[in-house]
Amino acid sequence: MNYSRVFPWLRKRGSSYKKNITAKQTSFKGWMKRVKLLEQQFQDIHEQHIKNTQAEECEMEEKLKELQDEFDAANLTCTRLKEEENALSKRLSMVMDEIEKIVSEIEDNERKHREISSHIHDLRLHQTNKVTAFGGFRVTSLLQAIERHHKKFKRPPIGPIGSHVTLVHGEMWALAVENAIGKLLNAFIVTDHKDSLLLRGCAREANYNHLQIIIYDFSRPRLHIPNHMVPQTKHPTTISVIDSDNPTIMNVLVDVGSAERQVLVRNYDVGKTVTFDQRIANLKEVYTSEGYRMFSRGSAQTILPPNKKARTNRLCGSYDEQIKNLERDALNVQEQAQEGRGKKRNVEEGLQGLKVELQSAKRRCMNAERDMMSKKLALQDVKNSYNVESSSAPASTVDELRLEISKVQDEIREKEMLLKKLMMRMNEAETKAKNLKISFENLCVSAKEEIDAFEKAEHELMLIEEDLRSAEAEKIHYEGVMSGKVLPEMKEAEAQYEELKHNRKESYKKASIICPESEIESLGGCEGSTPEQLSAQLSRLNQRLRHESQRYAESIDDLRMLHENKEHKILRKQQTYQAFREKLNACQKALELRWSKFQRNATLLKRQLTWQFNGHLRKKGISGHIKVSYEEKTLSVEVKMPQDASNNTVRDTRGLSGGERSFSTLCFALALHEMTEAPFRAMDEFDVFMDAVSRKISLDTLVDFALAQGSQWIFITPHDISMVKQDERIKKQQMAAPRS
Repeated sequence: MNYSRVFPWLRKRGSSYKKNITAKQTSFKGWMKRVKLLEQQFQDIHEQHIKNTQAEECEMEEKLKELQDEFDAANLTCTRLKEEENALSKRLSMVMDEIEKIVSEIEDNERKHREISSHIHDLRLHQTNKVTAFGGFRVTSLLQAIERHHKKFKRPPIGPIGSHVTLVHGEMWALAVENAIGKLLNAFIVTDHKDSLLLRGCAREANYNHLQIIIYDFSRPRLHIPNHMVPQTKHPTTISVIDSDNPTIMNVLVDVGSAERQVLVRNYDVGKTVTFDQRIANLKEVYTSEGYRMFSRGSAQTILPPNKKARTNRLCGSYDEQIKNLERDALNVQEQAQEGRGKKRNVEEGLQGLKVELQSAKRRCMNAERDMMSKKLALQDVKNSYNVESSSAPASTVDELRLEISKVQDEIREKEMLLKKLMMRMNEAETKAKNLKISFENLCVSAKEEIDAFEKAEHELMLIEEDLRSAEAEKIHYEGVMSGKVLPEMKEAEAQYEELKHNRKESYKKASIICPESEIESLGGCEGSTPEQLSAQLSRLNQRLRHESQRYAESIDDLRMLHENKEHKILRKQQTYQAFREKLNACQKALELRWSKFQRNATLLKRQLTWQFNGHLRKKGISGHIKVSYEEKTLSVEVKMPQDASNNTVRDTRGLSGGERSFSTLCFALALHEMTEAPFRAMDEFDVFMDAVSRKISLDTLVDFALAQGSQWIFITPHDISMVKQDERIKKQQMAAPRS
């Protein structure tokens, strides 16, 4: 490319752009002068209009000020009335809260009065018959039933336990003892399982459900507890503050209730110290006279608060004083409730007055707001009319001037745009010239660098050819040295090696005649040793032989006899070891035999579980399998549904629906029940997620299974139980629906 022709053309093109730009700038200055002249005319007309309207503005401002003052006064009145309304609302809410608090206090007092009256009624019943304190009227019915069937019992039942127990130190520990052994006070004691079944039948006859029955041997004398088995503390235990004429009752409280390990203390602080700080041996629990229960299990420390429904008077001997105190409390609670009702009436009267005042305040506030809004609208109308009048000016002259100014400004903007385009073209031309100049310089520099690189590569090639020639000369030299000197010496060394090998064989034969190789090996061998080393070793052995002969006077024969004796002892020890080894092998075989039997039993149990599981599933047309891994300690249930066309087995019960999962779980539980023994079994809400068909099949399966097994079953379900079949051994009990 000829750069000498390009650059003058670019310079000529730039000078023409500069002349055009200078002309445009001169025209732009003329238009700017014209705009300033028009703006000066517009300013003069505006000042003349202001002078004409100044008088009207004074009158309008006075009227606006008057309306503004009226609006401010109305706004102030409205604010004050709203504050009064808010204050009355707060007072009204406070009074209503006070009424709710009084109503709550009245309800609490009435509830306390009912509780105290009920308590007094119970105490009077207990005063008439102490047995009713431990189970109510049902106990008397149960005792009558026991009296009717007393001939059937092997030993008459003892109970309730609380009627045979008294407090040693009066009523001081009544609450603590109630918390400690209160659950056992309603229980009955029988001597064997047959008597427990008879007593359970008497309880059903007396309609006494959930009776606690304890089986204990009546012939056992009263237990003597050693001192090292009771807590070593100065505080009393439960067994030390109660007494009974019957030793069986005291034994039951010790064996069943652990009364000898329950410590009683006076207050909360002492209880914490005894339970958690002193670390007393054989201590089970600590009970305070306030009703707290404290115990420690490992590193966990537990404190249970008093039970508000705890009965503290069941073990008391006298009820008159308690009845008097409760009647006094009931009278006080009734008086407090009456005072609360009077206070409530007074507060409600004041509440009516506050409501009337609040309604009046709301009406005044509404009227004030209406007046304020009317004044505000009047003020706004005046302001709007004033703005319209002030904005009106000699429209004709001003509009003409504005139109002319806008035209001139449009022309100025067009000239500015044209000027900017010319400037951009000139800048582009200058930039293009600079870029061409820089590219020419870069081309010259790159051509020079390529020439230098070619010269450097040629020099390196010459050096490589020279090194190659010298390497070929060295190769020829070393090949001549190898054929002339190294190869003859290697052949001579190989011949010498063969000769030495032949000489070694001859020497080995001669040495074997003198001394066999086995004797040499018994002495430690001589491989790798030279003749000088062997001679030195032989001399050392001879010297050691002389030294040992001087130390020991025994002959070789004596040493041989001693050696034989030691060998006999070693043989006997080996025989004993062999006998022990045989016994160990026999034990190992017995262990392996037992282990194989155990594995066989485990395999059979797995098969039995799967068979029984499938037997229950088959009632609904389902098949399944139970996989038990004793090594991994896992159990998995697989179920295959009949409607599954893909023949895929569900390996996780979470893949089943709710009813299918519930029925599968029920079948698995029945399979386990059939393989175990238990006198009582229970199932709670097993059919919650089942449909009607699955529920019917499940109920029939469970009832048939329970009747076939003969054990006692308890089924709890929220659904209808009318579909369960009738039988003399089946008892249905349906609870009433909860109140809505």
